Amino acid sequence: MTKDAGSGARYRSVFRPGLFAGQVIVVTGGGSGIGRCAAHELASLGAKVALVGRKAEKIAAVAREIAEDVGAGLTSEHVCDIRVEEQVAATVADILKAHGRIDGLVNNAGGQFAAPLVSITQKGWETVVRTNLTGGFLMARECYTQWMQGRGGSIVNVVADMWLGMPSMGHSGAARAGMVNFTETAANEWSVSNVRVNAVAPGWIASSGMDQYPPEMGERIRNMKNMAPLGRMGSESEVSSAIVFLLSEGAQYISGTTLRVDGAVPNTKVSRPLPPNPHPLPRYDGFHRAKLPKVLGEE
Repeated sequence: MTKDAGSGARYRSVFRPGLFAGQVIVVTGGGSGIGRCAAHELASLGAKVALVGRKAEKIAAVAREIAEDVGAGLTSEHVCDIRVEEQVAATVADILKAHGRIDGLVNNAGGQFAAPLVSITQKGWETVVRTNLTGGFLMARECYTQWMQGRGGSIVNVVADMWLGMPSMGHSGAARAGMVNFTETAANEWSVSNVRVNAVAPGWIASSGMDQYPPEMGERIRNMKNMAPLGRMGSESEVSSAIVFLLSEGAQYISGTTLRVDGAVPNTKVSRPLPPNPHPLPRYDGFHRAKLPKVLGEE
């Protein structure tokens, strides 16, 4: 990953310039990680990006980065706890007031903590489910009812590699599985309005979120690349590319699907261990401001 970036540097997207010119895309969780990366890529492709997050200082920092790299006036900042219905409705209304339209939603905000099922309290369970399932539903519903229902649009829900279970993160796995089902249901019900609803499921991605886990998970995180058939972790840019594709006109006949970005990890079999991959495919790092999480050190 790149280690530095100065004013005037640009996102190196694989998509054509101006792809989203004239469009407004909402990105939740836009202050860090995959959301920050996707916001940068979308802005570099001409979109106006409504950054949504719980911490004003984080989304403000991303807005400043985009202004430095692409130009001023391409973002708006909206502080919102997506778990609170009234805040979500007001936030979507504010976005419409600021931009006059909503063409796409990247439902990226989420969060969880590591714990075995037996130690997760009801409060902890419900907090994660509200963040990773209920909040995404509320954002999608409000974007749909306040704008997309009569005009069309595209929604991309960011979920996770929860196939075959998520040991130590059962609350998140249950919520993400629910979000996949919501994606499939909304794609059906909202197709009459020409609203496409898809999901992207990142696997082991070298993102800032890895630094939020306790130190005792460090060795496990660093060893993940050795368990992936493709022999490495993914990058934020590789997830953003999937999001951007599903938002784009090239995906006009794709709805109700979940695109995995996981290096084939769910396809591994305990009964058929693979030899190490000595020559992993190079990682695509289009995001000029990306940095490896501290837990990974220098790769």
